[in-house]
Order: sequence, then structure tokens, then C-alpha cells
Amino acid sequence: MKRTALTVASTLSLAAVLTACGGGTDKDANANTDSKPDTSASPTKTLSPAEQVARLMVTTAEAPGYTVDKADTEYAMAKSQDDVTVDKTVCASLAYAMNQLPLSKPQATLTRIARADKADAVTTYVTLSTYASGAARTAMADLSKSLKPCAGGFTAKGSGGSNPYDSVTTETAPTAGDKSLAFAATFDANGNTQTVRTQVSRFGDTVVTYFSMDTAAVMGAGAGDAKVPAGLVKVQNAKLG
Repeated sequence: MKRTALTVASTLSLAAVLTACGGGTDKDANANTDSKPDTSASPTKTLSPAEQVARLMVTTAEAPGYTVDKADTEYAMAKSQDDVTVDKTVCASLAYAMNQLPLSKPQATLTRIARADKADAVTTYVTLSTYASGAARTAMADLSKSLKPCAGGFTAKGSGGSNPYDSVTTETAPTAGDKSLAFAATFDANGNTQTVRTQVSRFGDTVVTYFSMDTAAVMGAGAGDAKVPAGLVKVQNAKLG
């Protein structure tokens, strides 16, 4: 497939501790209760931002009916925010959200691709990003501010191609986390209108982005109208909040 306007995502180019509760022995009962507590145990390790998002990302085992894999960025429009240019600067956050990239400047980010096990052409990219205190709130505010001025469409470009969006429509966001946004975008693929959808939610200093597209339609099967899968979102959001 030529690297033209259709590179969104891939073509338009996410220890339980067992406490023994058995009865003690006589030896246990007669133990010196005045002895000092054991301080030899290692302190709880503080996870790095990268470890946090890896731990919070949904897995195949946790999402019945879906296979969750590493996202292939080979055919993505851009591999980093620095590689993205938009004809309307205010629309940059939208371009990031619809191209496997995090909003603003996170401390760590991770993207996974989820596909339904049943016959379903919808592909969903799940991007988790964690931020310094307050930065996630600002990232969500920037995204919210971009929706209205970008409603008439915009074009995003990267080293992997160009994505011209014809329209961006704000939709009703599901109740999740501290703040949620949802929007649909349209573009033309081989003479057919494709509708892709994005949901973004903030949980404290963590932001999750779901971007869904009908892969078969984009590749030429006809018009597409992708929806973000509620089941997958429910499982991932449960890990965050």
C-alpha cells in the first residue's frame, strides 16, 4: 500500500501476597513476644514511570476475547511527536492521539494494539502515559481546547506519510476517571469515508488513549465506522481506577 494519506496507526497509521492463617503451635505461643521485629526484609521498591505504565497496561489474559500485542510502528505516520507537523498548530494533540503518540510530554508512555479474537476488523491502539504532578490535567485541557477549532478538519504529516482529516466531531464520553473526552474523525480512503474514534481518560497522573479504526475498510473493503470496544475499555480502566 502506498504511503499516501492513509497512514493512521498502521495504515492511518496497550504478586498477590498469600497470608497463612493456620493455627500456631505451642512453640509459637511460648515465643518471646518482646523480641524486636525483623528489619531484614527489603523495603518496597518504588516503580519507575516506565514500570508503572507496563504494570498498568492491559494484557491478553485480562481481556477476554482480545489479543493484546506490541504495536508495530513501522508504517506509522510518525514515530515521535517531533516528527509530526500539522497545518493547524492547535490540532497537534488530536494528531498525537490518533497516531499512537502520547499527549504533551509524559514521564513514560507505552502503546499496545488490541484485536478481537472473533471476526472483527476493528483494531484498537491503547496508549498509557504517566506524567509529573499536574501535567496530565494540562494535557487533557489542551486536547479539549483543540476539538472545536479542529472540527472542520486538519492535516497531519510525518516521515511515514500524511493524514488529512476531513472533520472532527466531539462525542459523549463515557464516565471514567477524573476526566474523559471522546471524538470521531473522518477521512477518505479509496473514495470511501472512514470514521475512526478516540476516547481519552485521565486517572490522576495517568492518561489512557483508545484509538479505533476499521482496518479492512481502510485497506479498501468499503466505508468504515469503527467504535472503541466497551469491553476492552472496561478492563483497562479497571486497572487504572
